[in-house]
Amino acid sequence: MLIKSIYYKKSYWKLALLLIAMVLGALSILYTNRIVKDIEREEQSKMNMFARAIKELSTPIDGVVINQNFLLDYIRTIDNIPVIVVDDSLKIIEYRNIAEKKANRKNYLMDLLEVMRAQHAPISMPLEGGYTNYIYYSDSDLLYQLRYYPYFQIGVIGLFLLVSYLAFHMARNYEQDFVWVGMAKETAHQLGTPISSLMAWVEYLKVLGREEDGEMIAEIERDIQRLSTITDRFGKIGSIPKLEPTNLGETLETSLAYMRARVPSHVKVTLDDQSEGAMVALNKPLFDWVVENLAKNAVDAMEGFGEIVVRVSQKGANAYIDFIDTGKGIPANLVKSIFKPGITTKQRGWGLGLTLAKRIIENYHRGKIFVKESKPSKGTTFRIIFPLYKWS
Repeated sequence: MLIKSIYYKKSYWKLALLLIAMVLGALSILYTNRIVKDIEREEQSKMNMFARAIKELSTPIDGVVINQNFLLDYIRTIDNIPVIVVDDSLKIIEYRNIAEKKANRKNYLMDLLEVMRAQHAPISMPLEGGYTNYIYYSDSDLLYQLRYYPYFQIGVIGLFLLVSYLAFHMARNYEQDFVWVGMAKETAHQLGTPISSLMAWVEYLKVLGREEDGEMIAEIERDIQRLSTITDRFGKIGSIPKLEPTNLGETLETSLAYMRARVPSHVKVTLDDQSEGAMVALNKPLFDWVVENLAKNAVDAMEGFGEIVVRVSQKGANAYIDFIDTGKGIPANLVKSIFKPGITTKQRGWGLGLTLAKRIIENYHRGKIFVKESKPSKGTTFRIIFPLYKWS
């Protein structure tokens, strides 16, 4: 099997970049958590000193408060850690570093106290008379910000990468569309000249009026008609095709009749029309191209022996076409990427036929085409979905 594609390499690169991003994100989280732990230990130490300072202030020796000015200055420096002091019965005695506006709200302090109790063990502060107060505190705003900063950072980077990916994806699609359209229209232009020349030679042969040339002229005219159809198809790529209400079953029968005469004799092509005259909006030359492409792929997959069944049905507001072959199937690792340019299971081929088929069905006919089922050595089913035509 020959796969002419760079998509696998691109997939590996994407996976590698994703892994690198995950590693960098994990390192960022680990490093930030280390800083958070250091700050937590520092705040714990501050709160122990805070409790000691309050105790010293409230325990005079011979009527003199030890290091009063120093202790008061130290207490004032702890202005970023919310603190609540309670007694043995959890009655709030004092609080610090909590905005008055918030503190005056009903039950705010009690709710905050519950949060503090869940975050840190209290610091006991024994008092004279056998009483004990307890100091509860919560993390500072800085600690909160540091704890969630790496996740915020990863989110911003992820959003930037997503926007960048979408922008590059759109630019790449536009570039691909431009190349497709340019190639198709240039092909149509280049075919125009030899077709005109062939038509002139056919007319010349007719003028000669030789009876032995009759069969040859008829064959050449059929080939010219075929080339003209191909040129018309290429010319429509990139333009907005005209869609007309069409009987889907009848159109498929016409397309398949053309293919029956050109497939190997050991390949049976059958139409199973259960659509009850379903009408869809089609551009017939382009749709015929899709049918021929799917039929040729099926013939190649069956290696000249087997059966192709085209089943047409309708349900709700949609018409369904299933192309079923008895070929070798599509490898599981190719099913999702089979419509991308360059993906092929053939030894010869560029992997462009299904890409064009997808473009014709989805871009021009507002339908869908996908691999419904594929089993090794048993065959593949392609499904096309068209919206039914709505008469105004």
